[in-house]
Amino acid sequence: MTRSGTDISVWPTAEPSPGDRRSYADAEPNPYWLSHGRPPPKPAVGGRIETDLLIVGGGLTGIWAAILARQRLPERSVTLIERETIAIGASGRNGGFMSSSLVHGIGNGLARFSDDDVSRLERLGLENLEAIKSTITENRIECDLLSPGAIATAVTPGQVDELEEALQQLTDFGHEAEILDQESMQAEVNSPIYMGGLWQKSGECTVDPVKLCDGLIELAERQGVSIHENTEMKGLTKAGAGVDVKTDDGVVRAGKVLLATAAFRSPLRAIRSRVVPVYDYVLVSEPLSGAQWDSIGWDGRQGLSDSSNQFHYYRPTSDGRILWGGYDAIYHYGGRVEDGLYQREESFAGLAQRFFTAFPQLEGLNFSHRWGGAIDTCSRFFAFYGQAHDGRVAYAVGHTGLGVGASRFSAGVGLDLLDGRKNEVTGTSYGSTKPIPFPPEPLRWGTIQFTRSRLAAADRKDGRRGLWLRTLDRLGLGFDS
Repeated sequence: MTRSGTDISVWPTAEPSPGDRRSYADAEPNPYWLSHGRPPPKPAVGGRIETDLLIVGGGLTGIWAAILARQRLPERSVTLIERETIAIGASGRNGGFMSSSLVHGIGNGLARFSDDDVSRLERLGLENLEAIKSTITENRIECDLLSPGAIATAVTPGQVDELEEALQQLTDFGHEAEILDQESMQAEVNSPIYMGGLWQKSGECTVDPVKLCDGLIELAERQGVSIHENTEMKGLTKAGAGVDVKTDDGVVRAGKVLLATAAFRSPLRAIRSRVVPVYDYVLVSEPLSGAQWDSIGWDGRQGLSDSSNQFHYYRPTSDGRILWGGYDAIYHYGGRVEDGLYQREESFAGLAQRFFTAFPQLEGLNFSHRWGGAIDTCSRFFAFYGQAHDGRVAYAVGHTGLGVGASRFSAGVGLDLLDGRKNEVTGTSYGSTKPIPFPPEPLRWGTIQFTRSRLAAADRKDGRRGLWLRTLDRLGLGFDS
């Protein structure tokens, strides 16, 4: 495919208008998913407790690890601690897309592994997604699960050209997918910017991620897991035959520990050097009227995303709103994860402006919620695993935005490391290798900022990647929005 060097973009380059800014001015500055009624908080750890297995992190990876640990060894005592409240991190701040992919897309997998390995990982990913859906169904977890597939939209000629290659990859590895031409795409969802799309019908779901977390926590407690919120890990050291984890008001003596800390700072250098917290921002609209829904269609309720480097993801909610997020990928010097960074005026203004560019027929609609969250990004875009402290500690981190589905699989791999069990990825590059570390500061900040600028430039040139991005591709390094 030949790409033009001429700048091309469907998105406005002018400053957002006062109307764009008014549309979210009164929005609640908290995640939509977390704004509903939640269970009362679990008690914090106080004093000294002992457990066979301690899981650090109350997001989806940690919750799944607790459930799977009890299912595999019912006699094992399992304790989970969370620094604030369940799902307060990435598990409660995402778009609610639940994908079967374990490698952030087949193309990313093929750039790193053999065809046989990718085939195995796609099969395992689909099996993992079905296991999640079965758990939801069998335990009657009300989390608005739908399986409508997902559409990658094309809004430039270069993106249209790439659809056939992407379709071939999906079908080669066992997925059901369909290309939509401009007319078919706009019949599914009516936006004047769409030139085509690729509808992946298998391996893609949507869910309310916080309702999922809350339902899984109930399941974990029924299985005998001890859960403590508002309990931050302050230190981790070997002690006797196990590990001592210090908290604000106590100590947990554990035989083994699984770290599911996502973007939050870890005591292990192997994680700190390979994970950077990248901030992503989201708007959720007020409920649309019947006439507004008629103007855009979207009867299939698929999840949608752009095909560019700086991409949006968007979907309907169960109560008739539209969630619209992504595009920016903001890294703060030193890798800070702070509540004050969850709101960013510049990102919200840009999101609103581009929303009304995609859906001009919805001009005048307001947004009810605005928020940000930190994604645990690594340079290969999907989770990695490891052990420390003579095998007493294991970790599963680095999901880079696709953790809602992959978290269950990652939790299982982390448990296998602790238990010395072999699985289908033990010994493969997927399970045994780690992403290339990010450089230390200040080089880390400068490198990420420069890479972001080159990704934006590639989007303006309809995907044509310059020397810097091609070099990163050859080295197996990445950074995405």
